[in-house]
Amino acid sequence: MSTITELGTLPLAGTKKGKISISNVTEPYGKDTPDIVSIGISLNGQDIQWKSHIPYENLDEVIEILQKASDAKKD
Repeated sequence: MSTITELGTLPLAGTKKGKISISNVTEPYGKDTPDIVSIGISLNGQDIQWKSHIPYENLDEVIEILQKASDAKKD
């Protein structure tokens, strides 16, 4: 059975109540499946409208790409 542990939340830019929630999910796809990071987007601060599941094995590469995207917007 999956267990969801919230790792952190932050306000969603451009919204009044929206937030981004980041969580760890254990056994997300059934018994003995590896943990993933879940990123949820809520426009109203409560109901998740979008969700992404990222395997920990891909997390460093995803962070690198997101950092490149952020850096490009700063130029």
